[in-house]
Amino acid sequence: MGNDIVDTPESWEIVASRTPFQGAKTAVRSDQVRMPDRTVVRRDYQAHPGSVCVLALDEQQRVLVLRQFRHPVRHRLWELPAGLLDVPGENPLHAAQRELYEEAHVKAGDWRVLADFFSSPGGSDEAVRIFLARDLAEAEGERYEPSEEEADMEIARVPLGDLVRGILAGELGNPGLLTGVLALTAALASDAVDSLRPALAPWPARPYKA
Repeated sequence: MGNDIVDTPESWEIVASRTPFQGAKTAVRSDQVRMPDRTVVRRDYQAHPGSVCVLALDEQQRVLVLRQFRHPVRHRLWELPAGLLDVPGENPLHAAQRELYEEAHVKAGDWRVLADFFSSPGGSDEAVRIFLARDLAEAEGERYEPSEEEADMEIARVPLGDLVRGILAGELGNPGLLTGVLALTAALASDAVDSLRPALAPWPARPYKA
């Protein structure tokens, strides 16, 4: 890849900013932003703490997935284990390990960074890091007791190829699942899995202390 095809940080002048809504986990921010032609326009977006996802791959090339109801889109979606970065500056690897334990009662011996992306950059500042977790085993201790949308969550292990076919057929639509499955498929096709970034690789979108 040429050095010019790289996302770069940039910030335009914010003339004024307010938070018209503050929710339990996220907020709505309204900024007055000065454009290159010097006009000022309003940009409203979701202020989000960030998220982690875990693509847990077993020795049979199956991916651990969860089926969960998502009220905003009125769908039950197949997803990767995932969760919010609830604590500012939280180590994303620790958050991913926690989510894999709580949602699937699974631990992993090998962790890599699979992909980083912005989930909806036109309307949210959410940054997402997807980890590849391998060398899976059942976690020790008691199982986490789920609640709310997670109370009736289904868990399955699905062959990677079946997930790819479902994505291309338009049958699977969760962005973390799509990004993770297609990124892993590309990495496997180019024999690049072992050269993926280490689990504690820097993440400029959500800086943290290792």
